[in-house]
Amino acid sequence: MSEVPELDAVEETPVWLEVNGVPAVTWMCTPEQLDELVVGWLHGEGYVERAEDIVRMRPCTRELGFWVDVPPERFETVEAQDRRRVLASGCGAVTTILGSLASLPRRTGSVPEVDLARMRALFKELFARGERYKETGGVHAAALTDGETLLHHAEDIGRHNAVDKVIGACILEGRNPRDLILLVTGRISGELAFKAARAQLSLVATPSVPSTMAVEIARAAGMTLVGRAVSGHPQWWSTRAGVSAR
Repeated sequence: MSEVPELDAVEETPVWLEVNGVPAVTWMCTPEQLDELVVGWLHGEGYVERAEDIVRMRPCTRELGFWVDVPPERFETVEAQDRRRVLASGCGAVTTILGSLASLPRRTGSVPEVDLARMRALFKELFARGERYKETGGVHAAALTDGETLLHHAEDIGRHNAVDKVIGACILEGRNPRDLILLVTGRISGELAFKAARAQLSLVATPSVPSTMAVEIARAAGMTLVGRAVSGHPQWWSTRAGVSAR
């Protein structure tokens, strides 16, 4: 009898989160770097700015899930915001929550110079680190960089989850993600751009392209987007003068 080949399926599982005793989100995700996923999501939603804002974080011992407590005033501020639940375009997600553009912080830092040759080298390193991608070809990846080295890297079935993981890793390390550069392997969707804008990242780059909503969000936040970043003809979007490429 011939041996049945092993299927190259990518792992996907639900992970839930309750914040201050209220069900907040259930991710369909790759079950690794879950602490980072939780902290990155909390930051993106405005519940925390630093790791010290988390009063308590406790994993469930029976299934994949977390209970998190944040200061009541932060919880009440987020819950009072004008936010809407939408069907997300990201892989592995059912719904996400988007706030109004007026709620986004506006970047005041300098506009980064886009070193395209270095960015292509960083993307090459990002792809080389992708163990799950090499195994299955079925995941997305994200990385935070200062423009010179990759600081944090994550893979997930959902690109927005990968973004939460690298932002969460940055915060757990005690570093503010503000003004860093985000590299993603898939398109820059609206929900992904919203997370990046909330973190006040300076630039988001992809080998793919952004959506029109992502461009609108980036312009509202003063954030730069770079599409087709590994090609010979990249495209970038910014509302601010002085964006350059070399």
